[in-house]
Amino acid sequence: MKYGHFDDDAREYVITRPDTPRSWTNYLGTTEYGAIISNNAGGYSFFRSASEGRFTRLRFNNVPMDQPGRYFYLRDQESGDFWSTSWQPVGKPLDEYKTTCRHGTAYTSIESEYSDIKTETLYFVPVGQKFEYWKLKVTNTGSAPRKLSVFTYCEFTNHWNIDQDQFNLQYSQYIGKATYQDGFAQMAVNDNLPHDWASIKRDGNAMLSWTTLLGSPITGYDLSRETFIGTYGSYAKPDVVASGESTGSTTYGENSCSALRTEIELAPGESKELLVMIGVGKASIEGKAAVEEFSSLERVDAEFAKLKDFWHSRLGALTAKTPDADFDSMVNVWNAYNSLITYTWSRSASFVYGGHRNGLGFRDTVQDIIAVLPAIPEEAGKRLELMLTGQFSNGGALPVVKPFDHEPGNTPMPPKEEFRSDDCLWFFNTVPAYVGETGDLDFYNKVLPYADEGEATVLGHLRRALEFNLERSGANGIPCGLAADWNDCLKLGYNGESLFVGFQVRYGLGVYADIANKLNLPEEAEWALLQQKILDAAIQKTCWSKDRFIWAIADDGTVYGTHDSKEGAIYLNTQIWAVISGAATEEQARICMESVKEHLATDYGAQLCAPPVETMPVEIMAARLFNAGTKENAGIFNHPQGWVVMAEAMLGKGDSAYEYYNAFNPAKFNDKAEIRQSEPYVHCQSTHARYSPMHGAARLPWLSGTSAWAYYSSTAYILGIKAELEGLRIDPCLPSSWPGYEATRLFRGMNINITVKNPDGAETGVASLTVDGQTIDGTLVPTDKLKDGSQIEVIMGAAVPAGA
Repeated sequence: MKYGHFDDDAREYVITRPDTPRSWTNYLGTTEYGAIISNNAGGYSFFRSASEGRFTRLRFNNVPMDQPGRYFYLRDQESGDFWSTSWQPVGKPLDEYKTTCRHGTAYTSIESEYSDIKTETLYFVPVGQKFEYWKLKVTNTGSAPRKLSVFTYCEFTNHWNIDQDQFNLQYSQYIGKATYQDGFAQMAVNDNLPHDWASIKRDGNAMLSWTTLLGSPITGYDLSRETFIGTYGSYAKPDVVASGESTGSTTYGENSCSALRTEIELAPGESKELLVMIGVGKASIEGKAAVEEFSSLERVDAEFAKLKDFWHSRLGALTAKTPDADFDSMVNVWNAYNSLITYTWSRSASFVYGGHRNGLGFRDTVQDIIAVLPAIPEEAGKRLELMLTGQFSNGGALPVVKPFDHEPGNTPMPPKEEFRSDDCLWFFNTVPAYVGETGDLDFYNKVLPYADEGEATVLGHLRRALEFNLERSGANGIPCGLAADWNDCLKLGYNGESLFVGFQVRYGLGVYADIANKLNLPEEAEWALLQQKILDAAIQKTCWSKDRFIWAIADDGTVYGTHDSKEGAIYLNTQIWAVISGAATEEQARICMESVKEHLATDYGAQLCAPPVETMPVEIMAARLFNAGTKENAGIFNHPQGWVVMAEAMLGKGDSAYEYYNAFNPAKFNDKAEIRQSEPYVHCQSTHARYSPMHGAARLPWLSGTSAWAYYSSTAYILGIKAELEGLRIDPCLPSSWPGYEATRLFRGMNINITVKNPDGAETGVASLTVDGQTIDGTLVPTDKLKDGSQIEVIMGAAVPAGA
């Protein structure tokens, strides 16, 4: 079933049916003022933090799941009929009510028609501002004059801290008040306290927000939710809208809203434009200043154009034209945008994440950076430095770095039982990618503090990351899992061994040796390669089981993930990272990936393990807590799907890499939305696997590591475009059905045009490569051969000589 389509020229997803299987969402704003909006105008707004700065309300896990939101109600003054400019919350019959929603890059527009009235609503946050716009255009498409009442509606929190607002009602319902003066509704929480914009903390701080309606005189208002909705009313039928009369209610404690009313008269064919502005701060100061500067319709249009330019320039860092329109929609627009939003908000703000993950999850963020480097290398570099200062001097890391109160050099080291084993190992993917993007080899010599005490160069931070795991290895010489490796459901402790982490360390040692050689530090390279050799021997001695690599070894010696196990017999991550890390022999790589295909591959992605965990000790295998076929218990965890693509591409198997990519590409399920249910334009955290009766249903959209690795694997491995220190590498691994592709890549300030031709249907290999007509040996184009506008042409076929 189809609910919408991609409009790549506009960089929008167009929803043509509003009754989507779940609320399909978008994001507004940036790291200062953020907001979430659904295709039916549901959602909430927050300042800096969805946990500590949420000032409009959403009820999580509600039905419908996106209410309340940002609503306009229209009421015909003669008939008394009323509706909303988005299908919900009133929910008129769809044979009478027509609507289209366009989700774009940090904006959403909704166009609706009902009862000969057409409405066009645009929602966005101007770049760098602390307020949002709702722009409404109302048109009379009928043959008779119309008199309409227009009511705005949004609901405010009683406290900007989510827990205080949702649970501590005996406190939070006594500290707020809403007043109306000079055309502004002012919502104030603890307004007898100082108002300090610099502090993210809400304790001891006033919390102020405001709204206003412009374009037509305000003729009434209600600021009490209970009065506007009614004690027994609903968002679908608010008492005040049904009656047509505002009451002038305010609040002194309890629940505040902003429902501003105006009257408009429209001749046939006539249109009227209105504007709502909502922001944070004092109405008489910040609100007044925003209205004075930004409230003209011409300024709204200018700010909207500025917003689109801001986002579209970021998406333009890499664009591709391939034979697959769905691939292009994701790479050129939605996967890139999804990655930027995930980078911005980590795992803190969605319709599922309620804000309790307040800050930047360490390992999540380090991985998120890798996808946004082509678009925002300088900004991403600053974020990477921040994360490096979240590493402790022992090589472990903070679980969450909070940019608003992180103090490097003054953070107490947590108990050893709280450290996770994989946190700092992701640096070996992201740091070289940053250096490759910028060409800044000296970044490795930059001195940065540790979280607790002391400092080191970036290279020193990388060495401590490796030493942290090497010093915490088990009886078999494999690094220990600690509180968790990447898999939060694997609790191996300080003696149980994680092969996944073993492969990460093996990969990191190789990367470290390469960096050391580039820095002319042969002793450092020698140390890393010696450690790698020792680890390789331990892996080969202990970790191969017939046709697969094992999962882990508990501290009592129990081996998980052997070929003859009754449950959890094969684990996805160890197979694919055996290939990515280079630990697998050529034969092992081929065999273990065949095992993935046989036991784990489905039409919706590769399962994390199989069969499900049913009797294993829950103290170690906490995946047992989940229903079979979901999340870590033999579900399709989407985060590793990009790694599967990378592993197959490294083996030169373009058809397989493309098949795995398509299995979790949301756009491929645009016509099967009733199965996938979640948005077909963004990635989700997990998908129900074949052990679940809901096989194919995807959950937790937007904020997931899936997005970064989907983007990286599709661009750096399938398209084969990868920034490296010495230049730009073009080494595609394509499906044999593709005759080639064209792309443009921004690289160190230069726009590089790339044409790949595949006349013989090769899956891998580069037969020839030219830059501006000059032949280049190998697949790496040196930076000094490139200029703005350079044309690279690649002919696929038998590979060029080794050593390129």
